[in-house]
Amino acid sequence: MPTDLIAYALIAVLVVGIVVSALRILREYERGVVFTLGRFSGVKGPGLIILIPLVQQLVRVDLRTIVLDVPSQDVISHDNVSVKVNAVLYFRVVDPDKAVIQVEDFMMATSQLAQTTLRSVLGKHELDEMLAERDKLNADLQEILDAQTDAWGIKVANVEIKHVDIDESMVRAIARQAEAERNRRARIINAEGEQQAAERLVQAADMLAARPEAMQLRYLSTLYDIAADKNSTIVFPVPIDTLRGVLSGLAPTAEPPAGRSPAQPGGGTT
Repeated sequence: MPTDLIAYALIAVLVVGIVVSALRILREYERGVVFTLGRFSGVKGPGLIILIPLVQQLVRVDLRTIVLDVPSQDVISHDNVSVKVNAVLYFRVVDPDKAVIQVEDFMMATSQLAQTTLRSVLGKHELDEMLAERDKLNADLQEILDAQTDAWGIKVANVEIKHVDIDESMVRAIARQAEAERNRRARIINAEGEQQAAERLVQAADMLAARPEAMQLRYLSTLYDIAADKNSTIVFPVPIDTLRGVLSGLAPTAEPPAGRSPAQPGGGTT
């Protein structure tokens, strides 16, 4: 009798083990790629999945967005500058069957592809473009990676360049270049200001020349501004023509000597 109980217990444990091995529970973000005797038979999930023990196998695939850190890569730019660039890659599986069947390890494959694409794409651009046009480079990287990983059932959502590390000597050269550029812009702005001021002065001179009374008003306005300072000594400039007229009016008339009459025109003495 005890032998029969042990046999029944073993049979019960075996049945429970078979039932447990036949059941799978997949979360909402998971899918199961099912193989029957080694052949692909479909994608199932989420929820409760029942498999045929020893006949069917299930491979779980996560459909959530995966954040992949691309290691720092040595890149030689188009203008022969050596830099180190690293990036971050955002992608997710959209076709679980392709991600399992078409590639052995889609995580490793995507990582290696991102590294080689990063070197090849950035090598076609100059250093200034790497520093100033990251949005364009990110879009180019995302487009290339998305096209190549489409056969693996992977959708590349975004690629972001994190850091562009350059040598200290190159940093100093860039700083000098930036300073020279700022000085150039300052000189251009100063020259443009001088040009505009000269143009305004020419226009004002033309207007004053066309209306002489405007010059007198400007003269009086200047005198008023000078007179606002009580300690100022004002010198009034007077035109030379005006001084000549005043001096000629004040000069004494020459009188003839006593006993002699002024000479008569056209004749001698009588």
